[in-house]
This record gives sequence, structure tokens and C-alpha cells, in this order.
Amino acid sequence: MKQLFIIRHAKSDWGDFSLKDFDRPLNPRGHRNAPEMVERFVAKSLKPDVIVSSPALRALTTAKYFAAGWKLEAEQLSTNSSIYEADTKTLLSVINGFNDDFNSIALFGHNPGLTNLLNYLTDGHIANMPTCSAALIEFPFDEWKLISNDTGNLALFDYPKSGLD
Repeated sequence: MKQLFIIRHAKSDWGDFSLKDFDRPLNPRGHRNAPEMVERFVAKSLKPDVIVSSPALRALTTAKYFAAGWKLEAEQLSTNSSIYEADTKTLLSVINGFNDDFNSIALFGHNPGLTNLLNYLTDGHIANMPTCSAALIEFPFDEWKLISNDTGNLALFDYPKSGLD
């Protein structure tokens, strides 16, 4: 079985309009939400083998908070530039190319791509993944390349304002 965590970056800062979109940092709420959200996974003993993140600052910073909370080593976090501004087809291609040695991978990225991906992979009907929201999708496969439309089961969906423990 494969498990895919899909995590949207935490709330970013729009205060500095001189920054490129790629370089926007997290705002104070984002810095609070990311550690809080990873603790929810830790409390449920849910942890990926590795993290693959968009290299955009807000996504990578979020991924680093999660890596720290999951107590992952630096080499367990990598970036993939294809994730930034990716559509469903591109994100699926990234997932299908994951190393089968890893059964559980966390993917950090952006909307609208992640919401569309979640709905494409599952029978979920999530209107929008809020900032720092996280989904866990389980697949009955041993190979990432077999993942496609409606092959996953949405096992968990949570976000900072959900009030879930």
C-alpha cells in the first residue's frame, strides 16, 4: 500500500510587493499553523518516509516545519521544481515517478493544483484546500506509477481552523 500526504503551504505574506511570488515567505499565522498541523499527525502516529516539496519559499518553509515535527533527517526532504504552479497532470507525473522504495510520501505545494489533485485521485469533493491543510490518501498499490484517477481513498483531511484533534 502507498500513502500520499498532500499538504498545501501555510499562510504566506503578501506585504512585500517587490517580492516575486516564488519568494513570498510565511506570515505569522503560517509560522504558527505549520507546527500545529504536524503535531496533529504526530499524535495520530502518521509520518511519511520522505518529503517532496515545491522549492517556492512558502512551501519549502512549511515542509521544513513538518520535517522537524516528524523528526526527519535533512536528506529525507527534497524539492521538485515541477510542483510549483503545477496542474493535476504535472503533479500526477511527479507522483508516478516517486521511488517505490518509499511507501509513504508527503507532497508540499500550492493551489489550485493540490485541491484538483486531491479530487482527481479520490472520490473526495473538497472545494478548496485551505492554507496548511493536509490530506492523507491511501492507495492499494505497491508502485507509484499505478496511481491515477479515482484510485485512492481519502483517509484524512484536516486544516488549521477545523478544530479537529
